Amino acid sequence: MHYDRLHIQELQHAIATSEDQQAYAELFARFAPQLIRFTKAIVQQQEVAEEIVSDVFIRIWEKRKSLDHVQHLKMYLYVSARNFSLNYLRSKNRQFSLQVEQLDLDMASFYADPHEEAVGSELRHELLNAVQQLPDRCKMIFKLVKEDGLKQKEVAELLHLSPKTVENQLAIALKKLAEAVQAAALFRVKK
Repeated sequence: MHYDRLHIQELQHAIATSEDQQAYAELFARFAPQLIRFTKAIVQQQEVAEEIVSDVFIRIWEKRKSLDHVQHLKMYLYVSARNFSLNYLRSKNRQFSLQVEQLDLDMASFYADPHEEAVGSELRHELLNAVQQLPDRCKMIFKLVKEDGLKQKEVAELLHLSPKTVENQLAIALKKLAEAVQAAALFRVKK
């Protein structure tokens, strides 16, 4: 099911005004998996990441009456998950160390069209390999923009980077992926 911003706003409004538990469950189902991946990259523990994301959603439910005042719920959830994660690390006297390799990139998002899916596993493998070869910061930015659908400005805010840095890192990622696709295509032609 495609969740566009309007649908998310409808869920948000239903939770805020009607205490709609079904809308809350749908919101959780939509965002929890990607928030857990993001949080796990920060805290480096699956169980802790799941607990933190649960805490974020508990906070959402507790503050549901004011949820209509949140302008961009997706960004709000990411910032909350980041803040809860950093608070957890501070409580354990640990430093923030984003582990990008912990992020599971879902390459299926590149193959929404059945025709594109027919391109085959070789290209998919090359793309995934190219993404894994990206520098850590570049990989994180690529994942947040291309997989999780955040805007570049939001990623800059979330990671405390300048918008220009995010733009440059994304350009580097896209260039390297284009090179990998081109190399894979040349390899197939030479076969």
